[in-house]
Amino acid sequence: MPLIKKKKKVYPVSENLLKYLKQYGRALKMPINYSDLLRYETSITLYDKKGNDTLWSTVLFSDNERNEIHENLRKIYAILKANGDEQLMRHLYVERIDICEYGNTLPFRVKIVNRFNENYDYFYIKQADESRILGLELEHLLSPNRINYVVHEETLIEEHIPGIPGELFIQQFINSNNSYLDEIRLAKEFVKFNERCFVRLLGDMHCNNFVIELTPDFDETYYRMRSIDFDQQCYEGNIRVYMPQYFKENNPIIYLGLKGMTPETVKQYQKEERAVMRYRVRSQRYQIKDFMDMMVQEDIAPKEHIDELKEGLAKHYNEPKFLKCKTMGEVLKQSLKMLFVV
Repeated sequence: MPLIKKKKKVYPVSENLLKYLKQYGRALKMPINYSDLLRYETSITLYDKKGNDTLWSTVLFSDNERNEIHENLRKIYAILKANGDEQLMRHLYVERIDICEYGNTLPFRVKIVNRFNENYDYFYIKQADESRILGLELEHLLSPNRINYVVHEETLIEEHIPGIPGELFIQQFINSNNSYLDEIRLAKEFVKFNERCFVRLLGDMHCNNFVIELTPDFDETYYRMRSIDFDQQCYEGNIRVYMPQYFKENNPIIYLGLKGMTPETVKQYQKEERAVMRYRVRSQRYQIKDFMDMMVQEDIAPKEHIDELKEGLAKHYNEPKFLKCKTMGEVLKQSLKMLFVV
């Protein structure tokens, strides 16, 4: 049975959240909106190098609009990467604009290329969904990963998060018995990733919604799992939605942990990750306080989801304070407080 039964609705950006975003430099004026990209004339299915459907389609604009849109997209990239320095744009060009028609918010992906060396990068333009913005900000504040994004009116612009898609990693490294795979290190990272998602209540982290970074170090390899989908931030009521260990798509990674780690080792890694998260909360306590003061007022989930989740967390932690929470923000605030319970 799937953990998530219904498609999540899109929550518009509130004035409360917008005020916070402006305070911390996340709300900026941009030369183009999400709606501007919807004016494309036609689209072509995009295939990968092996001829497989990528589930993305390349969109084509009329001659009258293409040059202006491409110029504005270069400006956006300069804002994301170089604080708007227009010198950066001179050698860049937009090679392709794609739309993901199966995505919850129909995101656009822009491929931008350096004409001197053909090096390329991506960024995304999406409908601004409050849940996703809250998830991005929490990722930036509480995870080991920095996230670059900006909001303009009803438009969300995100930088690309590099890494091997989880599903592809499982196919190429685990199912194929890749000899270079360090099973214990990967399993250790999954335990820590699972703990991060659970504490900050980020849901739906099956292998299609995270990527894996590989960092060679002498004769070893380090792994880092990074979320790429934040739509299910503090939304569902089922406590298991916030634990990647319960998604069957992640089973190949979970089996590595069952094979190579003891329960005591798992608890050790969980404590290590919670200790690091405690440090992040303390070191950024003023911004996190501003964030939580804003979030506790937000309406980002149905009341029945809030009631189900707070009851599940109260039972999990044996902490009745969860039962007093009235909003998802209050539930998250209490979850973060549990980091400091020894």
